Amino acid sequence: MEDQPKQKPENEVEAARIKLGSGTFVPKDDPALTLLMPRVIQTLELVAKMNSSGNVDEARGILGQITGQHIDDSTTIFPPFTTNLGVFTRIGKNVFINHGCSFLDLGGITIEDGVMIGPQVKLVTENHPLDPQLRKGLICKPIVLKKNAWIGAGATILPGVTVGENSVVAAGAVVSKDVPDNTVVGGVPARVLKEVPRSQS
Repeated sequence: MEDQPKQKPENEVEAARIKLGSGTFVPKDDPALTLLMPRVIQTLELVAKMNSSGNVDEARGILGQITGQHIDDSTTIFPPFTTNLGVFTRIGKNVFINHGCSFLDLGGITIEDGVMIGPQVKLVTENHPLDPQLRKGLICKPIVLKKNAWIGAGATILPGVTVGENSVVAAGAVVSKDVPDNTVVGGVPARVLKEVPRSQS
């Protein structure tokens, strides 16, 4: 009988998550990155399986395997979809993720209930230093999409950004700063355009 690969203790993975999401420089040979490499390989295999499926329920189930959490039946994902790790992504209820999205989640991604994510959206928690000698290392910061946020087609959310509750990111925007609750932002770099209209009911 072949030896089974050992699962990394959950406390080690959690320590890696905290370290990578701290916004501090992490060199390319850091043990936290080495620890996660088997999970990255597994994720790439699961992503390929998801993207070859034409079944929405199956895609949701595979997303649960990628993230290591139960994905509620009210949440929908349309492949193709890409992520480099997945286990540092948390997804709430009644979330919609459209075709062609890419999540780089080493810094951590939180998607709260009711969030809508348009096609070709990129959530990027990872950056690199400008110094060429250090550039293969990482500087990661978490992304948070609060309840009922709507991210328009082709938008890019950069490391460390929180998009506020009920807020809208216009199509094609590049968001490098936090978005207040109940606002619409757009442009490159994104800026506040207006407030979200309040329901009169």
